[in-house]
Amino acid sequence: MTASETDEGESPPEGARGTGPRADDDLPALRTTADYQFGAGAGGALFPEGDDLRVERSSSGRPQQVIAEDGRLVTYGTDGRFTLGLAGGRRLLDALDAPAGRVVVGDESEPFVREGKNVFAKFVAAVGPEVRPGDELAVVHEDGRLLAVGRAELSADAMRDFDTGMAVMVREGAGDAE
Repeated sequence: MTASETDEGESPPEGARGTGPRADDDLPALRTTADYQFGAGAGGALFPEGDDLRVERSSSGRPQQVIAEDGRLVTYGTDGRFTLGLAGGRRLLDALDAPAGRVVVGDESEPFVREGKNVFAKFVAAVGPEVRPGDELAVVHEDGRLLAVGRAELSADAMRDFDTGMAVMVREGAGDAE
């Protein structure tokens, strides 16, 4: 029995927690939101046609998390914006031309960022020019490996100009997985 079935093998009632009969119905709207938030093509990269995605819902039936075989892609916040999971960060990196949607750090920061420590401005080697405070982004090593995902605390210009201050609040580090 799957998580979306009841004891009698039926689908749960509309609005029930977990996946439901409307999971595929959510994907066009989720793709549109991703394109708006991350740029054209991001929605198709995060939620490709034919991919086996699971949409977990809040108790009110609102999409809350989108999960693929490789892990959590995104969490859909009540503010209408996505927060990235590592799997979503990987997919986004594949879809966007560097340096868009990312902050690049060197060897000095790599072990700390992998552990989930925040990125400070003085260690930012490059950043997508479109980055604004509050944007979700990937933190990558200079060689392109994903180190973490998180939220920008500074604009791209400030990250390049400042020698102090937090540039990215890391939400999830890649650990030794990469």
